[in-house]
Amino acid sequence: MSKIYVGNLPWSTSNDSLREAFAEFGQITDHIVMVDRETGRSRGFGFVTFSAPEEAEAAIAAMNESEIDGRRITVNIANPRPTQGRW
Repeated sequence: MSKIYVGNLPWSTSNDSLREAFAEFGQITDHIVMVDRETGRSRGFGFVTFSAPEEAEAAIAAMNESEIDGRRITVNIANPRPTQGRW
């Protein structure tokens, strides 16, 4: 997997600052800070997708339990979203 979950982000983290924080680990193909639909405020987590699994592993090793803007973040492999089956 080359998509990582980044949790416990500061409310001030933007899509651009998330990308900047992880850019040194490889080619980023997608990145997003999840926001509340009603308020537009950050939900405190996001996702970063790298072009190769090795890049994602390097980012996890270096960034898990590190700090961004004074908050200790968690970084791990993103779990695939469960598919919602029909009854």
